[in-house]
Amino acid sequence: MPEIVSAGPDLGEADLRAFEAPIPRGVNLDQATPLGVVTEHAGGFGGRPGIVGARPDGSAWSPRFAVDEMHLAGDHEVQFVLSDQIAGLGLELRFHLEHTLTMSATLTNRGDTTYTVQRLAPSLPLPSHAEDLLTFSGRWCREFQPQRSSFEGLTVVENRRGRTSHQRVPAIFAGSSGFSEQSGEVFGVQLAWSGNFEIAAEALPDGRRHVQAGELLSPGEVVLDPGDSYRAPDLVVAWSGQGLTGASQRFHQVVRSTATAGTERKVVCNTWEAVYFNHDLVTLQALADAAAAVGVERFVLDDGWFGGRRDDNAGLGDWWVSEAVWPTGLAPIIDHVTARGMDFGLWVEPEMVNPDSDLYRAHPEWTLTTAGYEPILGRHQLVLDLGRTEVRDLLFGALHELVDEYDIAYLKWDMNRDIVQGSHHGHAGAHGHVLGVYELIDRMRSAHPGLEIESCASGGGRADLGILRRTERIWTSDCNDAVERQSIQRGFSMLFPPEVMGAHIGPERAHTTRRRQDLGFRAATALFGHFGIEWNLLSASEADRAELASAVAVHKRLRPLLHRGRVVRVDHPDPAAIVHGVVSGDGSHAVFAYVQLTPSSSMVPLSCRLAGLDPDRTYHVTVIEGIDCLEPHGREQPAWIEQGTTATGAQLVHRGIQPPAMHPESVLLMELVAS
Repeated sequence: MPEIVSAGPDLGEADLRAFEAPIPRGVNLDQATPLGVVTEHAGGFGGRPGIVGARPDGSAWSPRFAVDEMHLAGDHEVQFVLSDQIAGLGLELRFHLEHTLTMSATLTNRGDTTYTVQRLAPSLPLPSHAEDLLTFSGRWCREFQPQRSSFEGLTVVENRRGRTSHQRVPAIFAGSSGFSEQSGEVFGVQLAWSGNFEIAAEALPDGRRHVQAGELLSPGEVVLDPGDSYRAPDLVVAWSGQGLTGASQRFHQVVRSTATAGTERKVVCNTWEAVYFNHDLVTLQALADAAAAVGVERFVLDDGWFGGRRDDNAGLGDWWVSEAVWPTGLAPIIDHVTARGMDFGLWVEPEMVNPDSDLYRAHPEWTLTTAGYEPILGRHQLVLDLGRTEVRDLLFGALHELVDEYDIAYLKWDMNRDIVQGSHHGHAGAHGHVLGVYELIDRMRSAHPGLEIESCASGGGRADLGILRRTERIWTSDCNDAVERQSIQRGFSMLFPPEVMGAHIGPERAHTTRRRQDLGFRAATALFGHFGIEWNLLSASEADRAELASAVAVHKRLRPLLHRGRVVRVDHPDPAAIVHGVVSGDGSHAVFAYVQLTPSSSMVPLSCRLAGLDPDRTYHVTVIEGIDCLEPHGREQPAWIEQGTTATGAQLVHRGIQPPAMHPESVLLMELVAS
C-alpha cells in the first residue's frame, strides 16, 4: 500500500531513510506497521481501517493490497493500480497535485461473489506538531460555526442526514498549536461529497496522526457484483505554512478551477421574503420594476408558481405552471423581467414530493421510504428516490420542458429536508440518491449549457465541493440577519470563495430573528458575497431605494476584485470586532472591512492590521463612499477617515491603521490602491 511520507512544503531531494521509524521494545509486531493511503488491518495497522467490507460468507474482510502498476500523468498526477488476489479485489489510487492534493480511491470486485463495502476512506498522515483541530457545527439559520479542539485520541465527525447538512460540514483543519489566520502550519481536508460522511482525526499511541475521510455507508448500501466498482468521494487537501487564511485560499482555487467558475455573478433579487406564496402578476411586475431601478441583474421567482402549491402543504412533484396563479403561463412575468434588462430565475425542489400531489398519488413507491413503516414527514414532504432511473427521467423531462419553453437562465435548486429511513428497493438509498442528484444536474447542464444553478438546502444544508463541481453558487443561509451573517459568512469563507456565497440584503427587520438593522450595515455585510436583495422593495421608502441603488453600484464597481481576489481573514485581538478583506492577485488593489459587532471593552478601538498586502508597495487608503455603514461616535475621529491616507504595505500589515470609535453594527469599509 502506498504511503504519503510527508505532506506540506516541498522538501527538495529528501532522503526517505530519515523518515524510517524504529521498532520499540514491548508488546509489538516484529515489523513496522505502515500508515498507508488506505489503512489496512491486515498490515498490522491498529487504528481505523480505511477499507471495511466482506463477501456473503464473511471472507475478504481484511484485504492486503500490493502494487501492480504505477503511472505518471504529466507533472501533476500519479496513479497506482493495486490488487489482492486472495480477496479478489482491485484498488486504484489517484493523486493530483496542483494548488491542492486531490486523492481518489476506486475499489473493484474481481471475485465471483458479491462484495459489500462498508468503508473506503483514504488517510492523510499529519506531522506530530499538528496539535489543534478545527471543525464546524451549526443548525438552520446558524451554519458554518467553527469549533476548536485539541488533536487527541480519536475525533470523529459524522453526518447521517442524507445531505451534507447544516449540523456537520465535510471538512476539517488540523494545525500547529494555536494556529490562527496568519500564523501556524495548517492542513485542511474537504470531502467532495453531498451526502452522508465520516471524518476521523486519529492520534495513534505510537505518536503518528492522520485524518481519514469517506462516505458513511449504511449496512448493505453499496454491494458490488462481480466486475462492479465503487469510487469513494475525493479528498481535497490544502496546506499552508502561514495560517488558516492561506489554506482557505488554496481551497478557493479549487472551486475557481471548475467548469462552473468564471460566469458573471449577477446581482439577484429573490421574491421569497417579499411575497412568499402570494404570487400576483401585477405585484411581481411592480417588484421587478423596483429591482431593475436599483440595478438588479437577475430576478428569481421563488416557491409557489406550480401545481397546487399555494402553501407548503401540497404541490411538490407537480412541476407544471399553475393555471390558477398564472393563467397565461410564466411568459408575462418573464417578458416583463427581460424587457427591463434582467434575466429570469426560477425556484424548484425536484427531489421532493408532497403526499398531496398528483405525482405521489400516482407513484407513492417512488419515495425514499421503507415499506411497512409510517414515513416521517419534513415540511409536509417526502424525498423522491433519485436512485431510480424512472424518477430522474420524469424530473428531467419536467425541468427540461420548463427551461426549453421559457427564457429561464437560472434555477434555484432547493432541498428542504433530511433523508430518514430512506430505502431504495428495500436497501439503504442515500448513496444512490446523491449520485442521482449529480446525474440529473449534469444532464440538465448538458442539455442547457448556459443554465446556472444554485445549491440551496434550507440555506447552507448542502454546501460541499461535490455540489460545487456542478453549480454556480450556494445559498449560504436562510438567515438574512446581518449580525448572524457576519459569523456565518466568515465560516463559509474558510472553505469556499465569495462569488459562490449567496449574500442578500433583507428587510430592516430580519424575518428569522426579528432584529432591526440599518440598511448600510446590511449592505456592507452582503457586499462581499454573491450580492442580492430579498426584501419587498415596494414597501421601501424612496430614500431606502436610493441608498440601495448606491450600494448595488458599489458592489458592481468592486465585483471584479471581490470575486477574483484573495480572501483574507485578519486576526484581531478584540472579540467585539472582526476584520476581513479581499486583495487582488497582484497586490495592487484591496478592500477591507472592520466590523464593529458589539461594544468593545476598550474605550479606543484597537489598531486594525491589514494582512495580505504587499509590504514593499505604498497604498492610498480611503473610506468607501456609497454605502452608509459607518457610525462613528465621540468628539473627534482620526483625520484619515475624512481625508484618506498613504501608508506602506509594511506599515499596514505589521502596525495597522486606526479605526474610529464606532457604534455596534457599524462597518468601516476601506479601499486600498497601490501607487
